[in-house]
Amino acid sequence: MIRVVLAEDQAMVRGAFAQLLDLQPDVTVVATAGDGDEALAAVAEHRPDVLLTDIEMPGRTGLDVAQALSERGDPTRVLIITTFARSGYLRRAMDAGVAGYVLKDAPIADLVSALRRVHAGERVVAAELAMAAWDSADPLTPRERELLQEVTTGASNADIAARLNLAEGTVRNYLSTAMAKLGARNRSEAANTARERGWL
Repeated sequence: MIRVVLAEDQAMVRGAFAQLLDLQPDVTVVATAGDGDEALAAVAEHRPDVLLTDIEMPGRTGLDVAQALSERGDPTRVLIITTFARSGYLRRAMDAGVAGYVLKDAPIADLVSALRRVHAGERVVAAELAMAAWDSADPLTPRERELLQEVTTGASNADIAARLNLAEGTVRNYLSTAMAKLGARNRSEAANTARERGWL
């Protein structure tokens, strides 16, 4: 029997997935969670074989949860299920030790197959995601990503410079380079583009 913790912030989707999985003769959902912190607590309490988790949830994301499990040496395998076919997310997921990554619009048979394969020790990635990752490398440096992340908080260049102990001109130069790489007209557009592609 494959023991699963299911983490999904939308209650209706979470309930539907749980019911569909419980119909499988070799799968049982031992707990559900509505956010990343609940997911970590459920994994610690129930010790499932697989954590099936969405990426974007309140508080800790599914990627944060996967990273935390990896860092504490938890043997639970992580399978991401999401609507976001972003190559940056896939790369970050693999770096966090995620065993599988499938899209929510896949047929339930594909999800169950992925769950079984992940439980068996395989890595599973939806074909369209693998191709997107192959075709779309992150052009940003770690510093450019850091500054664009600060932009998403609404911080001004002066605020960012003070927070990161940089000259304001240096911040402007990094952001200008990031804007050019992303074909963005301004820093907010650059931050949004980077986030949409999963690089932040």
